[in-house]
Amino acid sequence: MRILLDTNIVMDIALGREPHLADSADIFRAIDNESIYGFVTATTITDIYYVAKRVRGHQITIDFISNLLEIVDVIGIDKRIVFASLMSDFIDFEDTIQSVSSHLNRIDYIITRHQKNFIKSEAPTITPNEFLALLKKKKL
Repeated sequence: MRILLDTNIVMDIALGREPHLADSADIFRAIDNESIYGFVTATTITDIYYVAKRVRGHQITIDFISNLLEIVDVIGIDKRIVFASLMSDFIDFEDTIQSVSSHLNRIDYIITRHQKNFIKSEAPTITPNEFLALLKKKKL
């Protein structure tokens, strides 16, 4: 299974955001321990650095991103993805970039808490809680 983690899911871990931290951490554990391939977009990496550096400082943020890259792969953003995103009927441009790149990279699910921003996504979106329930159900 191939999943894309929306920026908000990664930020939960980077900033220790409650009450979302536990579910987001469980998703990362599942990627690390199971046959789930986790992805983020390159834009997520730059967003994490920009926001987390202000809260955690440069070195802690760099260490976090380095550790993140041990667990997930990064989907590059190129001209084709940007043009396709510009032409789409989007609510949030960042989410559209993630949606288009997910479709082009055959992602099975986008994990997000902001499903309303992905209504037109070709890749299905589910919340962290829904994803964890799906994993639990598949194990039964």
